[in-house]
Amino acid sequence: MTDENSIDNLTYEQAFSELEKILSRLENETLNLEDSLILFERGQLLARHCTGLLEKAQVRMQQLQIPLSLDESETN
Repeated sequence: MTDENSIDNLTYEQAFSELEKILSRLENETLNLEDSLILFERGQLLARHCTGLLEKAQVRMQQLQIPLSLDESETN
């Protein structure tokens, strides 16, 4: 697994894919407590990263919608 800092460089799709793999391992494999905690911690970091990327995308979409609304009011 890569270190914590590299999570910042992952795309949403890459982070989500790794998160799915971690969830699958936690659900389907018999792991010792330490390995489970390491995976859980990594999963939490990945989930936060994905949430952050989605929030940024939502802000961008909202910013794009404002000019469109203004353009429509000018044409009426």
